[in-house]
Amino acid sequence: MSLVDTHCHLTGREFASCLDAVIDRAVAAGVNRMITVGTDAADAQAALALARRRPELSAAAGIHPHEAGRAVPADLDVLARVWAEPRCVAVGEIGLDYHYDFSPRDVQRDWLRRQLDAAAATGLPVVIHSREAHADVVRILTECGYVGRPVVFHCFAGTADEAAEIARCGWRLSFSGVVTFRKSEALRAIAATYPAEQLLIETDAPYLSPEPVRHIRPNEPANVRHTLAFLAALRQTPFDVLADRTSRNAEAFFPRMARTSDARAQQP
Repeated sequence: MSLVDTHCHLTGREFASCLDAVIDRAVAAGVNRMITVGTDAADAQAALALARRRPELSAAAGIHPHEAGRAVPADLDVLARVWAEPRCVAVGEIGLDYHYDFSPRDVQRDWLRRQLDAAAATGLPVVIHSREAHADVVRILTECGYVGRPVVFHCFAGTADEAAEIARCGWRLSFSGVVTFRKSEALRAIAATYPAEQLLIETDAPYLSPEPVRHIRPNEPANVRHTLAFLAALRQTPFDVLADRTSRNAEAFFPRMARTSDARAQQP
């Protein structure tokens, strides 16, 4: 059995003193592929360096909306170089966050457009952060020509209407530990009937530890097993069947991850 944590952040201070142990625990739990996500230009480079060092990892690179206020034009050149590397499998996370507003909203929108335009020719899938900004995110993605292209709304916690609009645009959702939380009834209703062939799972580590380890910080990629187990019970699907399905979904959605995994398996 092989699990994929499609979204985690392993470059931060939470894991600085224990990173290899965290990755080893994930592998021991059957999570042998992880995508570590960079959230600004420097973090993107760190994520790529980590992915080069640990074969279980791939990288994603983008300027998070929280970081948009500190971004400079040269950061796009850094991202372009990271996106060109085989170990980088996605653009992101990028998007809008109107909950915290750590960056001015007009600046967030500007950097979302800049990155979408710059990344269009790469063909890489796009990982979206959207919090209390659904209408603007959908509008900008549409205006930038991303309808029908590979886009995932990571750590989705929106409404059924939002999920339906995302589906109409040909995009998909990724479910994190939030679906296991006691007050997530509406999200569970979405996850219960979400198409099996599109289902992706993630931890968003070091954040959002799932039940039954919600009290433990930081969250780790190994804990994606708990989210998968919860979804398997919710959907009345055997754990191993859903594990295989979500892993194949991740390979299809992130083709570079699948190619680097195949290359690693062929090494003597």
